[in-house]
Amino acid sequence: MASVFEAHAGDSVYNAHYDRPAVLALLGDVAGLRILDAGCGPGLYAEELLARGADVVAVDASPPMVELAARRLGSRAASHRVDLNGPLPFADGEFDVVLCALVIHHVDDRTTTLRELHRVLRPGGGLVLSTQHPTTDWLRKGGSYFDVREEVDIWKLDGGAFPVRFWREPLTSLCAAAADAGFVIERLVEPLPAESMRDRSPEEWETLQQRPGFLLLRLLKEKGRGLAAPPQTPPCRSTRTM
Repeated sequence: MASVFEAHAGDSVYNAHYDRPAVLALLGDVAGLRILDAGCGPGLYAEELLARGADVVAVDASPPMVELAARRLGSRAASHRVDLNGPLPFADGEFDVVLCALVIHHVDDRTTTLRELHRVLRPGGGLVLSTQHPTTDWLRKGGSYFDVREEVDIWKLDGGAFPVRFWREPLTSLCAAAADAGFVIERLVEPLPAESMRDRSPEEWETLQQRPGFLLLRLLKEKGRGLAAPPQTPPCRSTRTM
C-alpha cells in the first residue's frame, strides 16, 4: 500500500494536520543537526526536515517506502532499508536527533528498538516519537487498559482495505520501555489539531479538541544521573493476536 499511503498522507487529517505539525513543533530548530528519520515512510517528514536545514538519513523496513522516500529526497538525503526490530547499521553517537513518527507501536520489542535508538544518539541528543494514544486505543478495542496486546486495524485507502498490525500498551509500559532504554522523558505532549484541520475536516477537528488521538514524547540521552532504581512496576498482561 506504499504509493496509496503516500498519496493519502500528503494531506490527510491525521498525518498532515495533526501529527506532522505537532512533531515538527516538538523538534524545534533542527538547522545543522544530523537526524535519523527512523521509519521514514515515503519521506514526508524527512523532506520537511531538509527544508529546515537538517542533515537527514531516512530508513524504513519497507522496500517500496524506501523507494518512494529516495525518489522524494533525491541526493539531498541518504535513504536505506533498515528493520527497526534489529540492530541499526550506524555508529554509536552518530546522530544529534532521532525522529520516530507513528512507528514505535508497529515494532515487536519496543525496549530493544529504543535501546538501539539510544545507542546511535550522541550524549545530550534527543528522540522525538509519536504514537497512538493508549487511552484511545483501549476505548476503540476494549478489554483491559493494562493489556499489552497486538491488534489489527483495517485502513481503507483509495478503495482498498489494508490490514495493519500494531501493539497497544498502557502509558506505563511505553514509558518504562523508554526508561529501560536509558532515556529521560523531557516532555510529554497530547497534541491539539492544527488550525488547518478546522476547514479541512471540522468534525475531526472538533473531536480532537475533546480527546487526544496521538501521544508525543521528547526523550533525552543523558549521562551519569546516578539515580537509584525505582521499585519494579508490576508486569502488564501481554497478548499476541493470531
